[in-house]
Amino acid sequence: MLRTLDIVLIVVMTAAATVTYTIKHKAENKLEEVRSLDAQIKLEEDTIDLLRADWALLTQPNRLDRLVKAYDKDLQLVPTDPTQLAHPEELPMLKADVPPPEEKDSKGKKKAAPAVASSESRETDEISTGSVAR
Repeated sequence: MLRTLDIVLIVVMTAAATVTYTIKHKAENKLEEVRSLDAQIKLEEDTIDLLRADWALLTQPNRLDRLVKAYDKDLQLVPTDPTQLAHPEELPMLKADVPPPEEKDSKGKKKAAPAVASSESRETDEISTGSVAR
């Protein structure tokens, strides 16, 4: 009986050691993942700081003034007058937003407006402004 108990205890101890080792190994792998992610985050933060510093250098008023003077003939830039600014409500309505005209049938009664926008209004929405690539 003593031998059977010894064998059972040895098996239980071996199983416990195996489970403990497996858990420890998984924890070490997760810790390595966390360290890798921390390194990536640090690299991204450093990159963001570098780009902010670069942006600050590129947008210095003195530098921009020199560039404006250097390319004055090509760009023909002039200061914006305060009277040139407009509020959104002052702008004309888009052609696509204009309600379609009411049509009348042969008896003079009003017809329901078509639900689909005309092809002309679709054309105005696809005008390339140069600010967004389509």
